[in-house]
Amino acid sequence: MIKIDIKDIKSQLQDSKKIIVIPHKNPDGDAIGSCVALNELLKLLGHKSLIISPNNFPDFLKWMDVDNEIKIYEDDHKLLSNEILNSDIIFTLDFNALSRIGPMGDFVKESKAFKVMIDHHQNPENYAKHIYSDVNMSSTCEMVYHFICELSLEDKVNSKIASALYTGIMTDTGSFKFPLTTDLTHKVVSELIKKGANGNKINNLVYDNNSYDKLLLLSHTLSNMIVDMQHKTAYMYLTQESLNKYNFKKGDTEGFVNYGLSIKGVKFSAIFIENEAEKIVKISLRSKGDFNVNEFSRNNFNGGGHINAAGGYSKQNLEATLLKFKNLLPNYKTKLNE
Repeated sequence: MIKIDIKDIKSQLQDSKKIIVIPHKNPDGDAIGSCVALNELLKLLGHKSLIISPNNFPDFLKWMDVDNEIKIYEDDHKLLSNEILNSDIIFTLDFNALSRIGPMGDFVKESKAFKVMIDHHQNPENYAKHIYSDVNMSSTCEMVYHFICELSLEDKVNSKIASALYTGIMTDTGSFKFPLTTDLTHKVVSELIKKGANGNKINNLVYDNNSYDKLLLLSHTLSNMIVDMQHKTAYMYLTQESLNKYNFKKGDTEGFVNYGLSIKGVKFSAIFIENEAEKIVKISLRSKGDFNVNEFSRNNFNGGGHINAAGGYSKQNLEATLLKFKNLLPNYKTKLNE
């Protein structure tokens, strides 16, 4: 764990500043939740704060941004690049490397702003003056709550902040079932509920707000699942044609990979999604126990993440990528059967 100098950050926040808050590309619940929460806190403190996301985010998270305050870099990169360059402070949340924000990363690196990273992924880059990194935390949202407490500002946590943080913790823990869900995580969630987070309402907004097309896409994905019990592995795939057929929208495949782990005896689950626009195959990996998908992804598919949850990509076509994955499994048979 790397801790930040709270006194230095408190000093920076004493006077009104122009602040930029940034999530990773293709932001999920933890990225959007942490950014919305921190942005709201900074505005309550009298700062001019702005969230800039590299690209758009899923519809099921839009309720956290009812006033459309989150700016999308892809929509106006020239204006927003200037915002980054002319900022006083930059907070980067839920990512550990500037490559995770695409072209924005060059401007963050160039900016003379005071930079703070808050993240729970492994191997953080050293681009920020202050790095709060803890791979044993359930989520960046949990870390943001601890950060707020370190600043002695927990009394500023209103229902909007609490709801955003609850959302990130809930989604990044798989509804509080993943291994990094600790007693401290539940204590934080308890405090957030006291401060106005409605768990039942948030759960419905995130998980029970599906389109019919999304459910058809899930059914199609599960019909493609291949189960290899010799290697305790389940994997599935989606072609671009299938995505188009079921009117795919950003976020529609969120959580699909977890279904593989629900099969008795399966320890490793993967999903491969063809993306013709970027000419890559996107990959999500999940595991149970000690099987390290962060290591697997970093070594084989240009990615990384956590021990039990990681992502990556392949520049080969879908067929070749699936064949590579299948051929890799025997190399990990011992670890998968431990």
